[in-house]
Amino acid sequence: MILADKIIELRKKNGWSQEELAEQLNVSRQSVSKWEGAQSVPDMNRILKMSEIFGVSTDFLLKDEMEFPEAAVPQETPEFSELRDVSMEEASSYLAYKQKSSGRIALGVMMCILSPVLEIVLAAMQESGRLSVAENIANGIGLTIMFLLIGSAVAIFVMEGISGSRFEYLEKELLDTAYGVDGMVRDRREKFRHTYTVQLVTGIVLCVVSVLPVFAEMMFLGENAETGIGEACLLVLVAAGVFLIVRCCIIWGSFHVLLEEGDYTREKKEEGKKNELLATIYWCSATAIYLGISFVTGAWGRTWIVWPVAGVAYGVVTAAAKLFRQKG
Repeated sequence: MILADKIIELRKKNGWSQEELAEQLNVSRQSVSKWEGAQSVPDMNRILKMSEIFGVSTDFLLKDEMEFPEAAVPQETPEFSELRDVSMEEASSYLAYKQKSSGRIALGVMMCILSPVLEIVLAAMQESGRLSVAENIANGIGLTIMFLLIGSAVAIFVMEGISGSRFEYLEKELLDTAYGVDGMVRDRREKFRHTYTVQLVTGIVLCVVSVLPVFAEMMFLGENAETGIGEACLLVLVAAGVFLIVRCCIIWGSFHVLLEEGDYTREKKEEGKKNELLATIYWCSATAIYLGISFVTGAWGRTWIVWPVAGVAYGVVTAAAKLFRQKG
């Protein structure tokens, strides 16, 4: 077993994240990540320090032919007994599932954003007299299409939730990955990094420039700007941007899940378990507020802003909940 895999194994047996090990060795997390990815080798001072904190010999760390002796495995603790084994086959199946699921979930989100587009256009055209159809018929067609799209999106979410339930433990429980899994995941992540960056940046840019059709409509049409085309184009651009963002972030997040990094460190998993009920109540409330405001005002082209605001506010709410628990 090579040094990189020994560091990974010993770190996980002790229940430490890369950040925690880096802190004990007085190095950066990136240094630990490179050691574990076999991209660099720690100097002798770090080897001696690891020998001390892991309770193993330097020979064991440096000699590839030496496997884990009994003494090298820390005594089982309540935390260690809760670790879930993850085989190479299971990890590969999870990444393959996330690759396929990301597109379907992103499509569902895009359908939700696009759902009011026809309603907006028909309503605006009916008001301006450009559509010789009764108001109730125009509204009926628009609402029918909207609910069909939302219903289809919900069906996608439910089916993906059911099919992905077998991997749910990976995101919530503490993991003990098999030999070679970490290296495989890091390799795939590096190969996807360029695609992730391009799709994320493109998605963000599309969301930012989505207001331009509304401004263009106001500049060129003046008083006749209420055609609904500007708002419809805004939603189309937002939907395209969000599709790219959701898809690439789901795939990128799947790497973090298996590596227990980012939002899936052991500390954050424990915190997430405490916030499960809070998250359910919060997002159900956000959905109710979004639908209530949208139906009352009919401003579907603007009420989507509820979601980014809710996302930012959720971070504040969870931080406040954590502070409250600590004081309690």
